[in-house]
Amino acid sequence: MIPGSNRDHPTFLRSFGYAFEGFRTAVVTERNIKVQLCVGMLAVIAGIVLKIDALSWVLVALCIGLVLFAELVNTSIEAIVDLATQELHPLAKRAKDIAAASVFTLSITAAIVGIIVFARALVLL
Repeated sequence: MIPGSNRDHPTFLRSFGYAFEGFRTAVVTERNIKVQLCVGMLAVIAGIVLKIDALSWVLVALCIGLVLFAELVNTSIEAIVDLATQELHPLAKRAKDIAAASVFTLSITAAIVGIIVFARALVLL
């Protein structure tokens, strides 16, 4: 595609296909996204079992979505850095480490939100 032109631009539906393909590729090739999906599914199961309220579901869904988003962005950054250089460069390491730190920070935040949501649900039982 030529930047700024509509020639060879994918259709709206085809864009969704590319997104699903990217997600599937990440799930098949990346261990951490599988872990994040499993933790997210456990959170959903816990929410169903504990019958959390609507606002708690919003918080859980946002946390799951944001952590998955961060993991996908991290994976993209790592792929771009690997494409840009095959050598062990300090800036490449720095970019990868900072991207990984963003996922870690968001995961810790999501865990804290989860603890609050599920502890509150347990107290209300």
